[in-house]
Amino acid sequence: MMVAVVALTRTRNLFAVVVLFGLYSFLTATVMVALDAVDVAMTEAAVGAGISTVLLLGALHLCNSEEEKPAHKPWLPLLVTIGTGLVLVYGTWDLPPFSDPEAPIHTHVAPRYLEQGPRETGVPNVVTAVLASYRGFDTLGETMVVFTAGIGVIALLRRRRYVRRGKQ
Repeated sequence: MMVAVVALTRTRNLFAVVVLFGLYSFLTATVMVALDAVDVAMTEAAVGAGISTVLLLGALHLCNSEEEKPAHKPWLPLLVTIGTGLVLVYGTWDLPPFSDPEAPIHTHVAPRYLEQGPRETGVPNVVTAVLASYRGFDTLGETMVVFTAGIGVIALLRRRRYVRRGKQ
C-alpha cells in the first residue's frame, strides 16, 4: 500500500493515478478481509476499486492525460497533511490493544446490539439492524454521496456530447 501511495504522489500521468488509486482501494479491501471485516471489504472493493475507478476514468475522458506542474511549491498543504497525520497518530496512543476483549466496544456496545437489536429494530440480522436502524442516517449519507458523484459524472459526460454535436 505504501508503494502505491508513493507512486501516486510521484506520477503526473492521470490514467496511471486512477489505476493506482484503484489498486490502493483493492489492497485496502484485502486488509479489511484480513481484519475479518468482510462487509467493509466488499464495500471498499465495490465502491473504492469499482465504481470510483469507473467514475474517475469517465472524468479523465474529459481532461488532459497529464497533470500540469504546480506554479509554486506546495509547502502549506504538505505541512497541514503532516500535522494532521501527527495528530491522528497521537490520538491512537490511548486506544486499547487490538482485539482486546476488555475494550469498551466489546463490553458495552456490541453486547447491547446482539441482545437488544432484534427486539428494538424488528430485524433479525444484526448487521442489517446496525446499518439500517442504528446508523440509518450515516448509511443514507453515504448513499447520497455515491449517488451525487454518479449524477455529476453523468452530467459532465452529457455536456460533452452536446458540445461535440454543436461543433459539427
